[in-house]
Amino acid sequence: MVMTTLILGIGVGLFVILTLWLSAALIFAVSFRIDKKIGAIAIIVAVIITIVLVSVPRSSEYPSSFQEKPYDQLFVWRVILLTVLVGSSLIALFGYVKYELMDFKKPQRINTEFVSKVMNSKVPVIVNFHAEWCDPCKILTPKLEKLIGPMENLNLAIVDVERNPELVHTFEVKAVPAVIAVSNGLVIDKFIGLVDANMIDNLIKKLTESTSNTHNYPKI
Repeated sequence: MVMTTLILGIGVGLFVILTLWLSAALIFAVSFRIDKKIGAIAIIVAVIITIVLVSVPRSSEYPSSFQEKPYDQLFVWRVILLTVLVGSSLIALFGYVKYELMDFKKPQRINTEFVSKVMNSKVPVIVNFHAEWCDPCKILTPKLEKLIGPMENLNLAIVDVERNPELVHTFEVKAVPAVIAVSNGLVIDKFIGLVDANMIDNLIKKLTESTSNTHNYPKI
């Protein structure tokens, strides 16, 4: 007589697959909140384990000589799978509680230099987010310096994204080069990437109506 183990009315294999994909879906949802690639990894792992589990033959498919054993050879494999799934479910639950329900946020360091030179500036400021490894940045930054250099009523601030991650987070900089226009402590316009001279001129024109002041190039 062959006995089939049931969990919640379904077979062990189906239960494992359902639990696996529910865990993967939960981890994938949490990954959107924490901006990590763990969601994609969870889906890939779920696919691999599902393929392996489906490929393993059922005990009824073994030759009759093996059917006389009281425990089929998949018992250990099933225990390992269930252990892994329980562990991943606990991790997913912890991530969901921490990042969704409790909504913990990492405190950001306040860049007092940026606040003083840019947000509290008496004249408008064009902020150029750049990186040393960025080739387009090496083209755009000299252009901005050349255009803004002669102007007394507009300043240029150059921000290194590697040294100022808190500013990258605050202004939601997704790529470099990124340029934002700040006037009276407010962002009034921005663009991303290496743009033509006309777009830069249009951005400058929006800021040149403010009061004049001596220009500088604050390195932040």
